[in-house]
Amino acid sequence: MLTLTTISKTFPGVRALSGVSFPVRQGEVHALCGENGAGKSTLMHILAGNHQPDPGGSIALDGQSIVIRDYNHARSLGIAIVYQERSLIDTLSVAENLYANRLPRSRWGFIDYTQLYQQSRELLDQLDLAYLRPQTPVGELSPAEKQLIEIGKALSQRPRLLILDEPTASLTDKETKTLFRLIRTLQQDGVAIIYISHRLAEIFTIADTVTVLKDGVHQLTELIAQTSPERLIQRMVGRDIARLERQSTIRDTVALSVESLSGSRFTDVSFSVRSGEIVALAGLVGAGRSEVARAIFGVDPRHSGTVRLNGQSLDINHPGDALAAGIGYVPEERKQQGLFMDMSVQENILSGVYAGSQRLSDQAQTAIAARYKDELRIQTPSLEQPVRLLSGGNQQKCILARWLHLNPAVLIVDEPTHGIDVGAKFEIYQLLRQLAAGGTAIVLISSELPEVLSLADRILVMHGGRLSGELSHAEASEERILELAS
Repeated sequence: MLTLTTISKTFPGVRALSGVSFPVRQGEVHALCGENGAGKSTLMHILAGNHQPDPGGSIALDGQSIVIRDYNHARSLGIAIVYQERSLIDTLSVAENLYANRLPRSRWGFIDYTQLYQQSRELLDQLDLAYLRPQTPVGELSPAEKQLIEIGKALSQRPRLLILDEPTASLTDKETKTLFRLIRTLQQDGVAIIYISHRLAEIFTIADTVTVLKDGVHQLTELIAQTSPERLIQRMVGRDIARLERQSTIRDTVALSVESLSGSRFTDVSFSVRSGEIVALAGLVGAGRSEVARAIFGVDPRHSGTVRLNGQSLDINHPGDALAAGIGYVPEERKQQGLFMDMSVQENILSGVYAGSQRLSDQAQTAIAARYKDELRIQTPSLEQPVRLLSGGNQQKCILARWLHLNPAVLIVDEPTHGIDVGAKFEIYQLLRQLAAGGTAIVLISSELPEVLSLADRILVMHGGRLSGELSHAEASEERILELAS
């Protein structure tokens, strides 16, 4: 269906793609892998009509050479894309987002809401979101529900080629299974799918073929049945990834104690975390995990309950109160809630210092930021680089560098490796272990069960806004977690 031949793309000072070629067949799921910055998103922006490739390359659709002029032209060719960064408008309804710019009209030119809501209900049913009303504002939905609406928005275009960029980054196992069922149905209808993901287990479950890029250069295109995760990782990162060695760093002191905490979407939650311990909150989307974290940190109000730090009851009404007490928080939505996107790498690393009473000279600030840049291997041309220009993995390292410097007693991390490549993911695991080894109590929220099983000393499972069970590292398995979660 689609043939890419020697596609290159150069931005000022950066060659993002260099002579990339591979085919995509009708009805095929073609996985695209590579580290952050490998050129995957640039290639997809070219196919979506947002960028024009450098002269010399060519794109053929059904054997005919094409030039994709812009986004609307790509859509007219049957190409739809689901971006890693969501494009929904919170103030509009689910239905208005699903059919944005394509709202059905009556013969008098008015929006035909009866038809719009009927079409939307059919799509929501396909997405296992039949419980949502088409009239519901998107701003009221969870991150996972928003991601499924984003996918539904692309499906509503009835594409011939569907591009999915990290589609499961905000989804748990249940929603991922729904997506895979949809993909299989689309395949049967002859739709070709380019599937970008850092999750190798997913790729080996859903894909027929895989292409690997590194530093904008094509490394391989192979049938999934003829390759292995180890081979893909080696071609992606150029080195073997060592296994994370488990070593308990739990101390006797109870750092965080949560007693009968209730708030938005959760009720009567109690647990404790010792210094040096990593405790995971697991569960399906909507279970209340992130809401618990936001209430502890003072982002959302709590209705009742007590939070204690080192035995002392805390009155937290604002994130500033939590920060002053020694509690840190890495939110799920790092770009909207965790970073100052137009500020520099240095300013983001030291933003916790600016918020507190500590005052440092310009020279001291630069020295601190440079130290963390080197220690965490943050890939940036300079400390003055706006953080929005960094890859997802390097942005996440900037947030973690902030907390490494502040050395909080408790750190809550919500989906810490969301949309991050396999090499950077392992480095973030090491950083979390490093923090725990230094005595920080860590509350980990993750939808990736292998991540939970690898990092957590204990696992607390939530269902319907309540704790449904607790598992030690030794007794935990994906099956037992999912049983408690559902």
